[in-house]
Amino acid sequence: MMNITDYKNVWVFIENDHGEAKNVGLELLNQGRILAEANKEKLIGVVIGKEVDAAVKAAIAYGADEVILVEGEEYKDYNTDGYANVMVTLVEKFKPSVILIGASNNGRDLGPRISARLATGLTADCTGLGINEETGDIAWTRPAFGGNLMATILCSNTRPQIGTVRPGVFKKAQPDTTRSAPVIKEEIRTPAEIIRTKVVGFIKAMDEAAIKLEEAEIIVSGGRGMGKPENFALLKDFADLLGGAVGASRAAVDAGWMPPLQQVGQTGKTVGPKIYFACGISGAIQHLAGMSSSDVIVAINKDPEAPIFDVADYGVVGDLFEVIPVLIEEIRKIKAS
Repeated sequence: MMNITDYKNVWVFIENDHGEAKNVGLELLNQGRILAEANKEKLIGVVIGKEVDAAVKAAIAYGADEVILVEGEEYKDYNTDGYANVMVTLVEKFKPSVILIGASNNGRDLGPRISARLATGLTADCTGLGINEETGDIAWTRPAFGGNLMATILCSNTRPQIGTVRPGVFKKAQPDTTRSAPVIKEEIRTPAEIIRTKVVGFIKAMDEAAIKLEEAEIIVSGGRGMGKPENFALLKDFADLLGGAVGASRAAVDAGWMPPLQQVGQTGKTVGPKIYFACGISGAIQHLAGMSSSDVIVAINKDPEAPIFDVADYGVVGDLFEVIPVLIEEIRKIKAS
């Protein structure tokens, strides 16, 4: 019988890309701090890989009280079997109460694997985290029933409580590079015969100079109102002028006008830029789930009754093909002066 009182502390899996920490883990450290302090526990980053000093330093700078580090040649690239073996071994030794994992491709693979091995629950694709004040359990919030309502889920009877959280849901804290924290190095080997898959190469899906949607501070998104794929060139001109990235609604992606990598929404990416321009997007709840945490939302739509105006900070009722060229012209004038 599991004694849940034996389990303490909040862990954040710090996913890395060739040694550099990915944003989602650093975002989760900020929210993890709130959860840890609410239960008077430590916030601990978990780093797995090879030559990952930069990721360890980032975890400390962004708030980890401690970092658990596992290095090895077999962990150079993410693989399900090796990373699951490491995480399960660490959990059985240290017994964390909570594990936060980014809902990236790798995180969505790792989370279910370790929760099944540990016979505990996992809440996937969360868009909100809180604390049940009576029990201290984590309250995991995620879209349910096709995004038509939000469900809050508790994992009261087993530990650790595990959840994957979408990139962009939470903001990163301001890093403090003067911070120091203990780094606990664990030696965990995974035999080659256990690792059933390996990375043989990388194919870049986008230009090196392109801004990743989830990291952009300004996003210009288009929806069904764009009419045809060629019209997205207008949005690209606008985004380039602002130093931002181009996104799209599911309708635009399903129509083949934009690639899935650029989709914002429940079945796409969750973003939280400083400014989000929604152009020709009606504002279905599935789309709102992916961008409602933006600092400022500007909506441009011909339909004054479009739901997007309910969440917009600024709304323009008009033809986007008339409005955006005027915006481009005015911004160019301001830049020129």
